[in-house]
Amino acid sequence: MSRRRTLAKEIAAEGVALHAGTPARMKLAPAAPNTGVVFRRSDLAGRTIPARYDRVSETRLGTVIDDDAGASVAVIEHLMAAIAGAEIDDVHVTVDGPEPPILDGDALSYLRLIQQAGIAETPQPRDAILVRRRVSVGQGEATASLAPAQHREFIFEIVFPSAAIGRQAFSWTFSVEAFVKDIAPARTFGFVHELEALNKAGLARGASLENTLAIDGENVINADLMRFPDEFVRHKILDAIGDLALAGAPIIGRFEGRRSGHALNNQLLRALFADPANYTRAAF
Repeated sequence: MSRRRTLAKEIAAEGVALHAGTPARMKLAPAAPNTGVVFRRSDLAGRTIPARYDRVSETRLGTVIDDDAGASVAVIEHLMAAIAGAEIDDVHVTVDGPEPPILDGDALSYLRLIQQAGIAETPQPRDAILVRRRVSVGQGEATASLAPAQHREFIFEIVFPSAAIGRQAFSWTFSVEAFVKDIAPARTFGFVHELEALNKAGLARGASLENTLAIDGENVINADLMRFPDEFVRHKILDAIGDLALAGAPIIGRFEGRRSGHALNNQLLRALFADPANYTRAAF
């Protein structure tokens, strides 16, 4: 039986917020067993928001959680993926604005912070969510599902008209080591022709050629930053890991995504927990 894990010490980082484009500072700190992942807005009198699927209020170009009273934290999926990938259960995340810093646009940069802080195991046992029957959601050609499996498995397929991406598919089984090597380095991506409209809407103002793979027509402008030939589908798995981490415990099952994103990932968790027959909790 494994034990719940937290950080060994506090660590801080700063950078730019992906959408707001403003300076962003963040602290990760140890938390008591059974705290889970909790975000704190230091600029809003320390208001806290638990990182849970039922706190998600927005899924356009990132996952946003809020407290129903005006405090929110956006673009949490990369950090949540790193926390889940390091198998951290309890941590306090303090940010001084609406988003954590985007850093390198991946999960690896957050994972390095966690590694610098170190990991402390607690006496409390760790539990997991075991998928008992298939649950699926969809919208148009996009689908997402969870099915029973012995391990944490991910199957993802994406299709984009740009030849820079095209059709990509990836099947992968979770382990901490595999996450570090196969998924955490995959950067986020965006399309140059959408940038002006996004900026006018107050989005992607912090996106740069250092933190986002930029697709212009049939080419990746900053292809020298790419770490994998199929980096785009790997990043979609990264996003799914971060979004599924809002379940509050590891999900043992097979995730299948086809053209899906943050919205369907959240709908999938809501569908999973809508019926107790879909899952059980057990020592992990």
